Amino acid sequence: MIIGALLIAVCMYFVYRIQVGLQYKWNWQAIPQYLFRFDAERNRWVSNLLAQGLLTTIRLSFWGTILACVFGSIMGLCRISRTLFKRLIGRTYVELCRNLPPLVIIFLFYYFVSDQIMPVLGVDEFIRSRSGNIQRIFTILFAPPEMFTIFLSAVITLAIFEGAYIAEIVRAGIQSIEREQWEAASALGMSRWQLLQHVVLPQAIQRILPPLAGQFISTIKDSAIVSVISIQELTFQGMEIMAATYMTFEIWITISILYLILTLTCSLIVSRLEVSLNKNRYQTG
Repeated sequence: MIIGALLIAVCMYFVYRIQVGLQYKWNWQAIPQYLFRFDAERNRWVSNLLAQGLLTTIRLSFWGTILACVFGSIMGLCRISRTLFKRLIGRTYVELCRNLPPLVIIFLFYYFVSDQIMPVLGVDEFIRSRSGNIQRIFTILFAPPEMFTIFLSAVITLAIFEGAYIAEIVRAGIQSIEREQWEAASALGMSRWQLLQHVVLPQAIQRILPPLAGQFISTIKDSAIVSVISIQELTFQGMEIMAATYMTFEIWITISILYLILTLTCSLIVSRLEVSLNKNRYQTG
């Protein structure tokens, strides 16, 4: 209660200083129209810029995490490989991505992927040649056809960056399994792949899942970085509205609340997951 009262007092002082010190005129009544608007042609409410940006952020985070799990799992297994070359590949990938600024990684991979790889693969032509129903499905799951190449490039660059952290989560989860179990499985004549498949990974997955879910929350926050390459996610839409309306504080406070709702929801799910895994581990133990 004391902490809550202090937070309220700080917020009230913050609002007071903005209004009095900066002579700022609040315009909260204009915010709802940027979340939803009434479409007279369809005769129903539809999502507007901020809601569309939030949906794009969710799509980016979801697909980015899935692809990052693929990259991270492969590189995590390379990190514990008996082959020196594979270990060097995994170590190089992790160290480069973890020690370079995310913004630099985003620019490097974005321009390489969108300018060199996408035209060769013919992604734009493939999407535009599909039927209307297929394009609508792509729009719901990913992005509109005209934005699909940029969206896919952003997902790949985000996944490459986040995959380095997932690789370390995978490596740590596998190496946390007691050495005795490795030795016992080897004594039974299991190959290394059989050992990983039947003994190590089933136990490691239970230890990997909670931090992996936490990394998904981190991906949601890190997705704001791709706004610099004109991906129309939540932060980008906020900057566009702010530039047009000059409602600086209303827009950024609203965006902060939307991010907070999204990440807190994921945090609650992660907490439930950890409780469930610990309960199952206790019962099996």
